[in-house]
Amino acid sequence: MLQFLIRRTFGAALILLLISAFTFFMFFAIPQDPALLACGKNCTPDALAIIHKNLGLDKPVTVQYWTFLVGIFAGRDFAVGHCAAPCFGVSFDNNQNVWDTIVDRFPLTLSLTVGSLIVFLVLGLGAGLLAAKNRGTWIDKLFSSGSLVVSSLQIYFLGPLVLLALVYTTGWLDKPKYVPFSEDLGGWFMGLLIPWVVMATIFTANYTRMSRSSMIEQLQEEHVRAARAKGMSANYTFFRYAWRGSLIPIVTILGIDLSSLLSGGMVTELTFGLAGLGRLALESVVDKDLPMLMGVMLVSAALIIVFNLIVDALYAVIDPRVRLS
Repeated sequence: MLQFLIRRTFGAALILLLISAFTFFMFFAIPQDPALLACGKNCTPDALAIIHKNLGLDKPVTVQYWTFLVGIFAGRDFAVGHCAAPCFGVSFDNNQNVWDTIVDRFPLTLSLTVGSLIVFLVLGLGAGLLAAKNRGTWIDKLFSSGSLVVSSLQIYFLGPLVLLALVYTTGWLDKPKYVPFSEDLGGWFMGLLIPWVVMATIFTANYTRMSRSSMIEQLQEEHVRAARAKGMSANYTFFRYAWRGSLIPIVTILGIDLSSLLSGGMVTELTFGLAGLGRLALESVVDKDLPMLMGVMLVSAALIIVFNLIVDALYAVIDPRVRLS
C-alpha cells in the first residue's frame, strides 16, 4: 500500500507540473500583453514598463515559470508586498493575492461538488437497485424510462425551470446562495439545495441505468446462484453478494466522471449566480489573468486527483482481490 501511495503521489505531482507548464506557455502564445489590462485606458510606455517589472513580465518566459514554481513552495516578493507560500502570484487584473482569492471561493465549489456527488449516488444507486430487484415490473419500467428522459436534460435548461417553479412562482424556496457551513448549517443546506438537485439530476439518470444493468449481471454470477442454492434468502444474497459486486464498475465510472462533475459545477455556478472556482476560472480567461487561471486550474486538478485516490482506495474495500494483488 505504501508503494502504491508513493507511485500515485509522484504521478500526481508530475501531472500537476505538466498542467502548469502547458497553461503557462500557452498563455504567452496569446499576442496581447497582459500588462495592458492592469495599465488602464490612459496607459503610457513608462507606466507599462513599471507594471512589467512589478509583475515580473520583463523576464524571459522560462524564468517566469521557474519563479512561479519556486513561489509555490517558498513564497515571492512583489511590488504590492510579500506573497507567502503557497504563492500562486498576484492577479494581473486587481493585484489581489491569487491564493487568498482561491481560498475564499473554494468552500462553495467543494460544497457544491461533494453535495451533488452524495445526492446523485444515493438517488442513482437506490433507483438502480430498486429497478433491478423488481426487474420486469412497473417499478423497473418507471425508473428505466424516467432515466432516459432525464438524461437528455442539461443544467442550463433545467436550472431556470426549477428556479421558475420553486422560487419565482411558488416561493417555496429562496434563491440559491452560499452561506458558510460554519456560520449557519441550515442556511448552507437550503442555499445549495436547488443547485445540488439540478446538478445531481443529470448524473442520477446515468447511474440509475448503470446500477441496474450491473446488478442484473451480478445476479447471474455463479457465486450468487451458489449462495441461493445453499438456502440463503434472496434479500441476503442481493445485498451481501450481488450489490457489493455491482459497485465495482460504478466506482470505475465515478473516477472518470469526477472531471465532468467539476465542469458541471462551473455551469451550475453560472446558472445560479454563485461565485465559486468555476466562475473565477471563466473570469480569469476573459480577463487574461494568468496567475488566477493557473491557480484555479492547479487546485481543480489537485481536487480531481485526490478524488481519484479516494476512488482507488474504495476498490480495496469493495473487492478483496485488489488487496491481495
